[in-house]
Amino acid sequence: MFLPIDKEDLEKKNIEQVDFVLVTGDAYVDHSSFGTAVIGRVLERYGYTVAILAQPEYKNCEDFKRFGKPRLAFLIGSGNIDSMVNHYSVSKKRRQKDAYTSGGKMGKRPDRAVIIYAQKAKEAYKDVPIIIGGIEASLRRLSHYDYWDNKVRKSILLDSKADLLLYGMSEKSIIEVAEALDSGIDVKYLSFIRGTTFKTKDLSSVYDGIMLPSFEEVSTDKTRYAQSFVIQSNNTDAFTAKPIIEDYGTQGYVVQNPPAMPLTTQELDDIHDLPFMNLPHPIYKEEIAAIKEVQFSISSNRGCFGSCSFCAITFHQGRIVQGRSRSSMVKEATNMTTHQDFKGYIHDVGGPTANFTTGPCDKSNTKGTCNHKKCLFPHPCKNLEINHTEYMKTLRTIRKIKGIKKVFIRSGIRYDYLLKDKNSSEILKEICEHHISGQLRIAPEHISDNTLKYMGKPSKDVYEKFVKTFETQNNKIGKEQYIVPYFMSSHPGSTLDDAIELALYLKKINYIPQQVQDFYPTPSTLSTCIYYTEMDPYSFEPVYVAKTSEEKAMQRALLQYNKKQNYDLVYKALKKAGRTELIEFLIPQKYKGR
Repeated sequence: MFLPIDKEDLEKKNIEQVDFVLVTGDAYVDHSSFGTAVIGRVLERYGYTVAILAQPEYKNCEDFKRFGKPRLAFLIGSGNIDSMVNHYSVSKKRRQKDAYTSGGKMGKRPDRAVIIYAQKAKEAYKDVPIIIGGIEASLRRLSHYDYWDNKVRKSILLDSKADLLLYGMSEKSIIEVAEALDSGIDVKYLSFIRGTTFKTKDLSSVYDGIMLPSFEEVSTDKTRYAQSFVIQSNNTDAFTAKPIIEDYGTQGYVVQNPPAMPLTTQELDDIHDLPFMNLPHPIYKEEIAAIKEVQFSISSNRGCFGSCSFCAITFHQGRIVQGRSRSSMVKEATNMTTHQDFKGYIHDVGGPTANFTTGPCDKSNTKGTCNHKKCLFPHPCKNLEINHTEYMKTLRTIRKIKGIKKVFIRSGIRYDYLLKDKNSSEILKEICEHHISGQLRIAPEHISDNTLKYMGKPSKDVYEKFVKTFETQNNKIGKEQYIVPYFMSSHPGSTLDDAIELALYLKKINYIPQQVQDFYPTPSTLSTCIYYTEMDPYSFEPVYVAKTSEEKAMQRALLQYNKKQNYDLVYKALKKAGRTELIEFLIPQKYKGR
C-alpha cells in the first residue's frame, strides 16, 4: 500500500491529523532509491503518520493545506536531484525533460525548490516547524559557490528561513527529530542531534566547535573560501568530526553538528526490507523515466572512499562504506522475480562504487577515515584492505536464482581498487563472463595525468593496465567485449594541451565518445571549489580553469574531433595551442593543405 498522497487516502486510514507532510519536487515513486519514500517509510515504521505532497503547486500556498495542518512538521526536499541541476545544463540552458516527472514534463517544480517550498509551507501554517533535507539542502547547508548565480550564497537554512536542516542520509536523524518534537520539545531547541544543521545567536550550547571563516569573508575572499572548504572537508567523518560554526553577522550563526553515525549492516538491511511498492504511485499515467534503471537494480552499499574531486558523495553520504548482507540482497532479488514487469534481468548490483562493500580498513569502522589523506589517491593506501570475496559470492548467488537470466554491473567499478586485489585477474574474468553484455562502462574521466591529479583519479598507466587485463580475460573466455570509457571536458586544471592529449589518445585507440560531459560545478565538491577560487585549497597554488564559453567549447570539441560541426573549433584550438602540425592528422577532411 502506498503512503497517502491526498485527503482521501488519510480518510481510508482513519487519520484525522497527519504527523508529517513530506514535500518533494519529484513525482512519488515508492522505491528505496527515492529519498522521500525512504524517510516516509522509516517514519511509518516508528509509528508516525505521513503524507506525501509530491510536486505541489508552488505559485500559492493552497496545495500545502491539502492534508490540513501537520501535527509535528513539514519535511521539505527538492527530490533526488538539486533542482537547479535538474532544470539547467552546464551551459545554463533549460533542459527539455525531467526524468523524475510523469511523462518527463518540465515545470512541475520551481528553481531552488527547497527555498520556495519552505516559504509556501510557512505561508500555509506559520506555527508548523519547517525541516529541510535531501540532496539540495545537504550540499548547501553552509555557504557555497552557486554556479547559476556565479556567487557565494548563504546557507540554505537562512535563505529558506527553515527551522532545521538534516544533511546526509537521514534515517537516524529524522527519528531523533520526530521523537523530540513528539515529546514536546520546541524545534528551536533541537541543537543536539547528529546530522543536523541549525541556526542560533547563542553559541553557549555548542561544545568544542570549530569556527569557519565568516560568510562575509568567504563571499569576498577566495583564499578564505578555500580555507573554509578544507575545514568542512576535514569534518565529514562521523567518528572524528567536530561541530563547525559559520558567522553570519546580524543573522547569527549556522552550526553544523557532526554527521549521523553510519548504519550497521542490519540497519541498512532493515531499511531495504520496508514495504516499498517499488512502483510509481498509480495516479501517474505516463512513464517516470527515473524508475527504469533502479526498479530492477539492487543497492548493495552507500558511502564511498574513492573521493573523486567532482563527486559530492563525500559531503553527502561520507567516506565510510556501509554494505548490506548477502541474504538481504538475495531476498530482494528473489522478490523481483515475482514482479509482473520483470524480464529476468537485474540491471545492477552496486552503489556509488559497485565493488566497495566495506570500509577501506578496520580503523575506519571504529575510528573513522583519515582526514589528511585519501584512501586511493594519489596511490592506494598501504593500509587499504582489498577484498572482493563477499561481493563476488553475492553475484554468484543471485545469478543462480530461478527466474534470473543475467545480473549486470552498471554502477561503476573502481578499477585501481580492483587491480590491487591479489585475485584481480580471476575476478575480472568472472565479471566478463557473467556480468556484462558486450560492454563494460568505466570512468577514467581523462587521460592527461595533469588533469587526473585534480580529479583525484588514478593515472593513465593504471587505466591502460586495466584495459589490457580486461582484454586478456575476454580472450581467455572467447568473448569479444569492449570497454566504454567516460570522459569529462574542461575539468579545473585541464589545459588546452591536456585536451589535445586526450584527443590524440582517442585517435590512437580509434574511439570517439558519443557523449561528452562538460564539468558541471555543483555545490560543495572539491572541483567546484577549485573552479571558483582557481587555486588548490590545500596548497593555495594557482590552478588553470577553463571558464570562457569558447575554451570550454574547444576542449569539448577536441573529444569529438571527427564531427563535422566541430572542425572549426578543433582548428582554432590547435592554432591557439601552437599545435598546427596536428591539423591534418586530426581533421584532414576539411583542413588538408592549409
